Amino acid sequence: MLLLMIRFLAPDVHLDFEARIAKFLGTPDSILYPFGFSTMFSAIPAFSKKGDIIVADEGVHWAIQNGLYLSRSTVVYFKHNDMKSLRETLENITSKNKRVDKLRHYIVVKAVYQNSGQIAPLDEIIKLKEKYKFRVLLDESNSFGVLGKSGRGLTEYSGVPIEELDIVTADMGHALAAEGGFCTGSTRRLSSSGYVFSASLPPYLASAAITAIDILEENPELLSKLKNNISVLWKDTLDTAELSKIPGLKITSSKESPIVYLRLEKSTGSQKDGLGLLEKIAQRALEEDSVFVVVSHRSTLDKCRLPVGIRLFVSAGHLRRASESLKKVSAQVLGGHH
Repeated sequence: MLLLMIRFLAPDVHLDFEARIAKFLGTPDSILYPFGFSTMFSAIPAFSKKGDIIVADEGVHWAIQNGLYLSRSTVVYFKHNDMKSLRETLENITSKNKRVDKLRHYIVVKAVYQNSGQIAPLDEIIKLKEKYKFRVLLDESNSFGVLGKSGRGLTEYSGVPIEELDIVTADMGHALAAEGGFCTGSTRRLSSSGYVFSASLPPYLASAAITAIDILEENPELLSKLKNNISVLWKDTLDTAELSKIPGLKITSSKESPIVYLRLEKSTGSQKDGLGLLEKIAQRALEEDSVFVVVSHRSTLDKCRLPVGIRLFVSAGHLRRASESLKKVSAQVLGGHH
């Protein structure tokens, strides 16, 4: 009853946005959250409870980790983006747990991982989901408005019908340049703590998100320009822009990922020491060339096991200057470390 009252009293623009997202993605319904970061750690406990089983990629970021913890479900991690590891994990769970058919069980993955820049192989994940009878929760925060011919995300990019997914979430602070987040999918269950017990998203931000989707649909050339800018950073014929030849750094991201992720080619043996070297590179790039790059800092609560690195968030207006600066300052900072 409380949920129905809150939805009834919400400004029309919030309901308009929920309908706009559902129409854009082709899902039955969606809900809007006031904070992007809280979307996943609010949505997960709404669907998975104590005693249920969740299989998650070890590369998920802290918001998802928190949602897994709050769900009180049994959580098992598989190796990052490793489908052999996922298959073995699912096989082990289903063969040893006689009650698995009576429990809810989910696979939790991200479309594009911010801790590696890798794109999840959704077609393979769906095959494993169907074989072992799991449901899939997919976070599209870094892929919505980016991947696919029209920016509809990983499902469009992979050629997988969105009906194959149970729950899709996304933070609107990326491609939509707004705030808040949304949850959509084939499972119609519109309740969670972040939805019921939070203030509504400011109406102007919901309007901004609707406008961003309109712009995306009306200007498909933006996606083409973005893909071209990503390819420029990878292109072998442009030595000045070739990130793969930056001294002491190694690219881990997928070639079509909007997040280009670079980590140290050789481990220092300590995350703290590695982070220190990356911070020096970032600081020099800023001071010498006015280029701002992001080092993947993690809080003490973040249990991600992947190496720290430098993230380049490519946009439709991204320039080549960042890669040129990184090549120069990395040679200076890492001269004796590679």
